[in-house]
Amino acid sequence: MARRLRSSQLETRTNRLKLAIRKKPYAFTALSPGIALGYRRCQGAGRWVVRCADGHGSSWTKVIAIADDHEDADSKDVLDFWQACDKARKLARGSDGTDLNRPLTWGEGIDAWELDLKARGGRIGNATRLRSLVPPGLLAKPVTLLTGTELARWRDRLIERGLQPASVTRECKSAMASLNLVAGRDERITKRPWTLALKALPGSRKARPQVLTDDAVRTLVAASYQVSERFGLFCELLAITGARPVQVSRLLVEDLHESNGFVMMPRSVKGKGVKRIDRRRLPLPAPLLQKLKAAAGDRPAHAPLLLRDDGEPWQPVNSDVWRAFRDTLALTRLPKCTPYALRHSSIARMLLRGVPVRVVADHHDTSVAEIERTYGHLIADHAADIISAAQIDLEPTSPAPGKVVSLKARRS
Repeated sequence: MARRLRSSQLETRTNRLKLAIRKKPYAFTALSPGIALGYRRCQGAGRWVVRCADGHGSSWTKVIAIADDHEDADSKDVLDFWQACDKARKLARGSDGTDLNRPLTWGEGIDAWELDLKARGGRIGNATRLRSLVPPGLLAKPVTLLTGTELARWRDRLIERGLQPASVTRECKSAMASLNLVAGRDERITKRPWTLALKALPGSRKARPQVLTDDAVRTLVAASYQVSERFGLFCELLAITGARPVQVSRLLVEDLHESNGFVMMPRSVKGKGVKRIDRRRLPLPAPLLQKLKAAAGDRPAHAPLLLRDDGEPWQPVNSDVWRAFRDTLALTRLPKCTPYALRHSSIARMLLRGVPVRVVADHHDTSVAEIERTYGHLIADHAADIISAAQIDLEPTSPAPGKVVSLKARRS
């Protein structure tokens, strides 16, 4: 039979009440390797505190219950010394070995966020990339113990590693998403220091999107067909619709309505809140519809519409589209860009040709506010042309100077 743990300073209320009142816990008593129980002497009843090593040279502490200094233990909220020892072990290890009661570390929070992204159809690559950027010490630290200072230091070190401010802001958004997920599931987390520590860097959202000329878009699409017929079709659809690669990859055979001249483009899951992935009708030119019909063949209605050369569906979250696009760009003399340049160019083209902003936003599955924020300079330039054309020309034209044109009198 295992020996009963003893601590003359903590196991009786008489000895505990002799201690001086202070915030620092008294007498951390080792319960198991890496797990210890301490006692905080308060003005009223004291508090039991567990300390647990994280395996990386650091540890976390947590108040777990009220001590039975002035009332009898109830095995739930008020605990005696031995009950506190049992609860401390369960909190550190988990009562069933799954660590369900232990505060999650940031690394575990990223794992949970990745599962959440997968369940919602999001881009799990965001979680994979974030995990590679967070040092082991922070990954192993409980979210409850993360401070604003160390989070801000982590953000600033991303700049030292060579990331651009826009990229740092994007990774900070991913970090906040993972931390908010943990905080939303753990009622013990009442403070969220990352809200201020990981806010966007100044100027990181002011970069103008890369807009290509119509000739440059034609060059890119032609080069993509040199890389692969199937990738060429993928790029042509991106250029014509302005959709995101992830939307095009979700197209099904049943989304093609070749006889009616349109395709039902899946909506994106970008943004906050619960989104329903429905579809939006987008018109397509006849030649592209014919190519898509040939690509669909006689495959089932719920089969992916576009496939890679190996017969598998395109997976933008795994960067297969980006790799093929890189090979495409190498065949041209165009400046470095990403597949999103085709989307930016489509939005800019419509704006400069007078398509209403609301229509442009709806066609491209975004909001008017986002269009105005990202492409405001194009709207301003186009508005200037419209206003200039509508301004009065004060230079006389006809009749000749000095003549007054009489107007017909109004009938009474």
